[in-house]
Amino acid sequence: MASNPDFVQYIIDQCSGAGVIAARKMMGDYCAYCNGILFGLICDNNLYVKVTEPGRAVLKEVILRPPYNGARDYFYISDVDDRDYLANLIKVTLPALPKSKTKKNPIR
Repeated sequence: MASNPDFVQYIIDQCSGAGVIAARKMMGDYCAYCNGILFGLICDNNLYVKVTEPGRAVLKEVILRPPYNGARDYFYISDVDDRDYLANLIKVTLPALPKSKTKKNPIR
């Protein structure tokens, strides 16, 4: 089941206290970004955040589950109505994420 665009927009609005939030469609569901950094997924109208130790420390409840079949576990966020909680979770998660590798220009 794909995520409802209204739910995706709600999550974007709820997380906006953390920075510039964007969602990109990915096979029916969405990747969630803050300031250009992938921090989670929105799948089947649920929010999942990448697992980090700083994130674990601020979670109201730790629920690990994969957002889709075959995926690794993410934090499942059951309380998406608390804007301050979501913003804080994302703010502490971002610095703990691995730095993305920049792609080199392809040889022509």
